Amino acid sequence: MRFSQVDVFSGTSYRGNPLAVVHDAEGLPEEDLARFANWTNLSETTFLLPPTVPGADYRVRIFTVTEELPFAGHPTLGSARAWLAAGGVPASEGVVVQECGAGLVPVRYADSHLAFAAPPFLRSGPVDPSDLDRIARALRIDPGQIRHSQWIDNGPGWVGVVLASAEEVLALRPDFAAFDGLDIGVIGPHGPGGPADYEVRAFVPGLGATEDPVTGSLNAGFGVWLTGAGLAPTSFTVRQGTALGRAGDVTLSVEGDQVWVGGQATVMISGEIRF
Repeated sequence: MRFSQVDVFSGTSYRGNPLAVVHDAEGLPEEDLARFANWTNLSETTFLLPPTVPGADYRVRIFTVTEELPFAGHPTLGSARAWLAAGGVPASEGVVVQECGAGLVPVRYADSHLAFAAPPFLRSGPVDPSDLDRIARALRIDPGQIRHSQWIDNGPGWVGVVLASAEEVLALRPDFAAFDGLDIGVIGPHGPGGPADYEVRAFVPGLGATEDPVTGSLNAGFGVWLTGAGLAPTSFTVRQGTALGRAGDVTLSVEGDQVWVGGQATVMISGEIRF
């Protein structure tokens, strides 16, 4: 079967978030999908399949090393890029429609830049005090440092936290043993002249890696929440992966009632995979 590995959310080679993609994966047993995703040891591996609903160009299944996800952001952009590079032709020029566990997700593309429409929340709203205490303990910060918080779960289960500055975000040294099932995203603003408007970190100790390099679903959640609440402008940029030696760049913009999450995606490895 055809295989691709895509570098997502960075314009600098091998500084984004890698994604493994298996093309034409119809007929592979469930256990093969899970085993291969575990073997790649990447944050996500995707499998491209024929669509099952009208309006979709292809269907994707998204696996971490331990479980399947209904939706994830960098696998959405990376899968769309791999599908196009393999000769996929969408029904509508300039837009790929992906079918996944969260429904249909449109992905716009132009050259190497792609952007997906942020899906609706499965869970949103305020974080109760007991969970805020858990979050502060897990992040090893004083609860007073948390400026804002909200559940921003669009599939992977995120809870979002706003700190006062990008410097505070980069200084975090979490206690991963204290996460107790939480997946925590943290955002803080850069000052004028910084590398982006905001710095983001994504802590996911339950998914086989303690920190994700660059995260589309989390940034989508932040975009929907912060722009909707008036806590961020309707267009902004995010830097992620700095603490891991990566150079992730994410763009977020509001058009009407839709938030778009974008970035570069480049196929770095092409070949064949044997099952």
